[in-house]
Amino acid sequence: MLDLEKDELKFGFIKLTDMAPLAVAYEQGFFEDEGLYVTLEAQANWKVLLDGVIDGQLDGAHMLAGQPLAATIGYGTKAHIVTPFSMDLNGNAITVSNEVWDEMKPHVPIMEDGRPQHPISASSLAPVVQSYRDAGKPFNMGMVFPVSTHNYELRYWLAAGGLEPGYYSPQDVSGQIGAQVLLSVTPPPQMPATMEAGTISGYCVGEPWNQQAVFKGIGVPVITDYELWKNNPEKVFGLSASFVEENPNTTTAITKALIRAAIWLDENDNANREEAVEILSRSEYVGADAEVIANSMTGTFEYEKGDVREVPDFNVFFRYNATYPFYSDAIWYLTQMRRWGQIAEPQTDEWFVETAKSVYRPDIYLDAAKMLVDEGMANEADFPWDSDGFKPVTTDVIDGIAYDGRTPNAYIDSLPIGLKGAQKVVGNKIEG
Repeated sequence: MLDLEKDELKFGFIKLTDMAPLAVAYEQGFFEDEGLYVTLEAQANWKVLLDGVIDGQLDGAHMLAGQPLAATIGYGTKAHIVTPFSMDLNGNAITVSNEVWDEMKPHVPIMEDGRPQHPISASSLAPVVQSYRDAGKPFNMGMVFPVSTHNYELRYWLAAGGLEPGYYSPQDVSGQIGAQVLLSVTPPPQMPATMEAGTISGYCVGEPWNQQAVFKGIGVPVITDYELWKNNPEKVFGLSASFVEENPNTTTAITKALIRAAIWLDENDNANREEAVEILSRSEYVGADAEVIANSMTGTFEYEKGDVREVPDFNVFFRYNATYPFYSDAIWYLTQMRRWGQIAEPQTDEWFVETAKSVYRPDIYLDAAKMLVDEGMANEADFPWDSDGFKPVTTDVIDGIAYDGRTPNAYIDSLPIGLKGAQKVVGNKIEG
């Protein structure tokens, strides 16, 4: 066992099913196997959680992938945060209210059996947004945080369907400059109630809050992020750079326990998912009905009431190298920050790569993986030992536009809506 610098630890999380590796590592004794005595504590929102890691009240946390990157480059709170472990792939969806769905449906292609053809493009939402605008009403949607995957996925979906999701500038951080669809922050557990109240007409969130809308009969998920971008990166485990520097062995031990939890969640074709659902349904973790959590965690997903489809990879915790912190994943988030003006000035390709390397730490991950293989706890074939940190180019995206993490500026310029080249947001206009 590693000689630990610190063995009593407190980790934060938000009540979402993708915090599962933390709950599993705790409940299955994987933390204790590494000599770690861990307390898990639900946090009120993503900002409180990040502040807790920065000021040392939390030793680490389940984080939005954009959070360590944004903090490190000084967007919002400035602090150097790193991640040695990616928590999952996929796991989100975009849901609209019943009223909006009824208006979208005439514009959605239908399959032979009468059900809607998936994936559903935001072009089917465009006429609805136009009718709101014609009536002088704003079209509002919710996402969970300005640097969340959900914000970028919702923006990507809208833009791919020809809708403007709005821009950020140093003077205006609402993200609504020039927007046809107004996006604002709503904490995940409050999404269904906020939509039911009519404050928002739809949202992008992780589970179980899309399936909750179906169970409550108040909304319809129109697309999962697996359909939007196959096997996209989701949450990460974040720690302050100073914690990692002062506690290298403890950091490796934490990473080992989390890798074991991810393996457990996916092994034998998800055989342990029912047990995971039971754990997550407890009030100290996600605290939603087991039936709602199981809807997505066990390989199916319900769209309209009764329209249940097989989505075996809706939640992926270990397959497809899900836990490896790829630089190309980090760079995608940074390209979206630049695309929408959160990164106000153009940056070189080298800047994108260096920033990714300062936050994502595959070196720590592979050290932990090697120890697990040596201990007989993991299979050598399951890890990308020779990776340079970049995934192959992918076109498995709703608009078919290729993403190559090695050429971030060329990628940004290939997207039809968004800032390009030297463009900047000045006042309420794009210049350059």
